[in-house]
Amino acid sequence: MSGAIGTDTAVEPEKRSDPASPPQTGTPLPDRLIVSPPSVDRFVTSTPAEPWTNDPYAQALRAGHGPLYLRRLGTRAHGEAELIPLEVERWCAAPDAADTGVLGRCTGPVLDVGCGPGRLVAALSSRGVTALGVDVSPAAVTRTRHHGGAALRRSVFDRLPGEGRWGTILLMDGNVGIGGDPSALLARLHDLARPGGRLLAEAADDDVDQRLTVRVEDAHGHHGGPFPWARVGTTALLRAADTTGWILTGRWSADNRSFVELHRATEEFPQPTTSQDDDRFVPRDSLPLRDDDPQVNVGSGRAGGTSGGASPTR
Repeated sequence: MSGAIGTDTAVEPEKRSDPASPPQTGTPLPDRLIVSPPSVDRFVTSTPAEPWTNDPYAQALRAGHGPLYLRRLGTRAHGEAELIPLEVERWCAAPDAADTGVLGRCTGPVLDVGCGPGRLVAALSSRGVTALGVDVSPAAVTRTRHHGGAALRRSVFDRLPGEGRWGTILLMDGNVGIGGDPSALLARLHDLARPGGRLLAEAADDDVDQRLTVRVEDAHGHHGGPFPWARVGTTALLRAADTTGWILTGRWSADNRSFVELHRATEEFPQPTTSQDDDRFVPRDSLPLRDDDPQVNVGSGRAGGTSGGASPTR
């Protein structure tokens, strides 16, 4: 991810070449002699913005609403929609009933991967739960901090504070698609969680397992650059979890959204038989995080300073 941290660059439309000026003879030239400007597709920008950074996603977060979409690029299977709607209004609102059910399962410290505008981080902080959001979007980090949450501009695949010591990791709002490889993402999260730590993840509401190239696009066709993404339903998500050392301890649906609860297995925490055994998987006392990142004070609930660079995936 490039660009100045905390600075959003507007997308400039492609400039048209001026047509050649005909001689001022007072007599119109034949059509075949008139030089026309090059055609410009109004749905294409000359220099597409970086994904999630200064593209329409950032503008939508600042406005608090869409419409906003992921556009599939390349070949589509029969029946697949070309545009995937993004729920910007829900992300920018207070946590709804389905979100509240997830928040009730969190044991601190909590890492929200791809936190977006920060509704979950802010809600956890207001409850006194140590929480940090990470996102590659400067607009997302700014909005999270504005609402009282701690956030760091960074990719989940970059170095993060508290590696191996997070009690709960959140992967909500389709963020299992980050990087386009759910298995690689879940393996990374497994390394971030502490022994016995939990992962609360949201799956697609249909039974899909797709690897995509997409771009963020608004209703006017303004868009950012392409990036890899994935859409996985519960079956595919659990398959990836099984290959990366996560143990299923719960699954549920709420408001047409599907969720799973996974735990990192350890000798001290063997595989459970029901999700009612949650309390024995994560001790009540949150492990204090070492302040190994000078740009974020995780324990205070707020982030300060400037953030480091980010990779092209959220």
